[in-house]
Amino acid sequence: MLSYILKRLVSAIPVLLGITVIVFLIMSMIPGDPATAILGSYATPENVEKINRDLGLDKPMVQRYFIWLGNMLQGDFGRSFSLNRPVLDEVLERFNATLVLAGTSFVLCSILGILAGVVSAARQYGFADKAITFTVLIGISVPSFFLGMMMILLFAVNLKWLPVSGMYAIYGGGDLPDLIRHLIMPALALSAVATGVIARLSRSAMLEVLRQDFIRTARAKGVRERKVIMGHALRAAMVSIIPVLGIQAGFVLSGAVYIEIVFQWPGVGRMLVDAILTRDLLLVQGGVVFVAACYVLFNIAVDVAQSLLDPRIKT
Repeated sequence: MLSYILKRLVSAIPVLLGITVIVFLIMSMIPGDPATAILGSYATPENVEKINRDLGLDKPMVQRYFIWLGNMLQGDFGRSFSLNRPVLDEVLERFNATLVLAGTSFVLCSILGILAGVVSAARQYGFADKAITFTVLIGISVPSFFLGMMMILLFAVNLKWLPVSGMYAIYGGGDLPDLIRHLIMPALALSAVATGVIARLSRSAMLEVLRQDFIRTARAKGVRERKVIMGHALRAAMVSIIPVLGIQAGFVLSGAVYIEIVFQWPGVGRMLVDAILTRDLLLVQGGVVFVAACYVLFNIAVDVAQSLLDPRIKT
């Protein structure tokens, strides 16, 4: 198992290097002069030249990339000029909020999606199967940001049950119940599409397993149906479901960007949008690379979990 984990970690290095190249090239090709955006009305030729020299923007692109990459490998992601603080400190602080939102959404979509898929497969062509399939299709079809806006309109504006935006109340609050009240709508909106995808693929995986000989044998031996479904079929189906969870984790993490904008959630997604608008190159590059690295590591953890359920994967 250790050699398999090391092999997966080594294979992740080219992926991360490719991400750094893509992010750096995209940010370098964005129209406009970062120095002019930083200085604003003080953008005289002398000041622009000085800022370009201080930020290293006067060097060739290839040289700037390797300087930036070398600094990152040493733990120095640079300094945000718009916030006047180290990029890594800002990313870590914002990532805590994103982790709360994305983590809650991922747990919700995993539990609800697998549960819906299992029930739908166990009651194939029944009322529960048709109701779940109909609900899943609606969940997949409605964009998360639109669902979020409709939830704000209904539950916050009209019914006044939940707060409109933010992570905590501006005045007072700051405790766990306050966090949960602010978290309900963005977490549900973010998890809706992923729940539908997991439910559909869980249903397909369960139906395939339920047709296997060992399931018919268990039923012939008089094993209770609940134990057949939950103890035998679901365990075998999880080998196919776990990779789907890894893919949907990336969807949830990337989807947090626009959900954070809709609900004004103070996470990495909102930070990246603000940084792009202010042309804060180092903050954008550092934020994207950090999030991408987290996603790659999570996928490695998913592969390890899958190999534990099915040791044949390691060969």
